[in-house]
Amino acid sequence: MKSQSILKIFALCMGLVMAIAVNTAVFADDVLSTIKKEGKLIVGTSADYPPYESVDASGNFVGFDMDLIREIGKRMGVKVVIKDMGFDTLITALQAKKINAVMAAMQYSPERDKKVDFSNVYRKISDAFLVKSDSAIELKSAGDIAPYKVGAQTGTIQEKWMLTNLVETGKMKKDQAFSYERVDNAALDVVAGRLDVLFIQSDPAAKLIEKGKLKIALVSTETVVSGQCIAVPEGASGLQAEFNKYIDEMKGDGTIAKITKKHGLK
Repeated sequence: MKSQSILKIFALCMGLVMAIAVNTAVFADDVLSTIKKEGKLIVGTSADYPPYESVDASGNFVGFDMDLIREIGKRMGVKVVIKDMGFDTLITALQAKKINAVMAAMQYSPERDKKVDFSNVYRKISDAFLVKSDSAIELKSAGDIAPYKVGAQTGTIQEKWMLTNLVETGKMKKDQAFSYERVDNAALDVVAGRLDVLFIQSDPAAKLIEKGKLKIALVSTETVVSGQCIAVPEGASGLQAEFNKYIDEMKGDGTIAKITKKHGLK
């Protein structure tokens, strides 16, 4: 009797595992098939991060990421619909199925990977630390920001690095770390003297210094976790594979290189 009971339990467990696998596969197929069926790919971004994503004078979404995702949509045969939202809300929106993907200069991280899945890396990056143009602050490594008032965008790897490596270790006082929904507002606070340092990716930093009121104190890769990827719903392997196919294809045919040059990137 015992052996029969064990066999029944084993069969039940195996059935449950198979059901989970089937449901995951169905979800993966559903995301991509829904996009193809409806003819549109709904993409979330945070349009305050030129040269990757911003809004021009005519209200159009422009930038490296916007060109790249539109080209992917073109190759998929679907229209790309872009929704602007706070960076820190993008993963939640993806989990809630309000959007199909996130295209926002987002890095893969193990923490994010627990919530969503990621495409292959489409661009390697570095980070930068911005200060006021007449600032005497000198930085030799990322940890040198500890004595200053530092801003980072909410929900970013930069914010996470600052909080984990400096605030939580006691190297930086909690009231010296500031989080901003929008990078442009943080930049204004550096210019106004309310912040000493802005911690962001180096390409957006280069755009911000063009106005002449800010300068880059340090460029570093020590705080970088990964390159930029497209986030997709967890388990959406069909859509993930589709993105990977076109990212690899565009690396090979020179399309990404052309978009990179168009936006003054290296």
